[in-house]
Amino acid sequence: MKVAVLGSNSFSGASFVDYALGEGARVIGISRSPEPHRAFLPYRWSGRDGGFRFYAYDLNRHLDEIMQLLDAERPPFVVNFAAQSMVGESWTHPDHWFTTNVVSTVKLHDHLRRRNYLQKYVHVTTPEVYGSTNGVIQEGEPFNPSTPYAVSRAAADMSLVTFVRAYGFPAALTRAANVYGPGQRLYRIVPRTILFARLGRRLSLHGGGASSRSFIHIRDVADATWRVMTGGVVGETYHIATGEVVTIRALVERICGKLHVAIDDVVEPADERLGKDVVYRLDSTKIRSTLGWRDTIGLDRGLDGCIAWIDENLEELRRQPYDYIHKP
Repeated sequence: MKVAVLGSNSFSGASFVDYALGEGARVIGISRSPEPHRAFLPYRWSGRDGGFRFYAYDLNRHLDEIMQLLDAERPPFVVNFAAQSMVGESWTHPDHWFTTNVVSTVKLHDHLRRRNYLQKYVHVTTPEVYGSTNGVIQEGEPFNPSTPYAVSRAAADMSLVTFVRAYGFPAALTRAANVYGPGQRLYRIVPRTILFARLGRRLSLHGGGASSRSFIHIRDVADATWRVMTGGVVGETYHIATGEVVTIRALVERICGKLHVAIDDVVEPADERLGKDVVYRLDSTKIRSTLGWRDTIGLDRGLDGCIAWIDENLEELRRQPYDYIHKP
């Protein structure tokens, strides 16, 4: 089996690459930047990278080269993690988010729909398209995006559905809850809390950490994505989530407890981010009942793994950027 993974340098993309290699697939990875340090690439730790080849192509600038590569390799499966993905920062340069997440993504879809070797395209998107919601939401929930990032993802999702209906484009979509796990970029809440606690630095807790989220381990998300790729129904969207929802503050408190530090010694208050959704809870009944997926790594076990990863790579991680660096 051959799989092309767009956005293979991303946390979710790199974790899926490792999962796919573990399933015996040959994987073509495509991302706009050179591969980061191996601490952020699970397939480099596992020793399964013999079946992996990487190409540094930018979706915004190298679409022709990407399509030439795909036409030469003819992968039956393409999984797309490539996107401008930071929510709060999308207010600063919204045009960059729309260029990547809408214009370039729709161009990609228009090329892929013409490839007869493609059996399944999986578009990895986000529950941010729903905005802040009440109760548990199913895949048919109306879109109500509240940030430029969320609007850009909603636009591409709606465009993709029209391609499925008009052209029979063999696409399926996934929307996962907040992912975490070893290898995640240091500006995300879980690794940042652990690292800052280890280094004696202060963590800004926006809005006091009052917003609620479901956190799901990236290994479970990779398993779900694989199941959608191999068995998902064309045109369907699949939610990937756990049943546990915690506030950001409660999450940070849990991490601090594991590290034996007081939360007041780690965090400092900060204003809430513009347009941040207060809560969303995803109903994952569809993927559980139709594809046999279930989450297997609970939050406590998952956090323990993240702490171990930070400690094993602490000397290297202290030299890595702690904050998000925007690339147009």
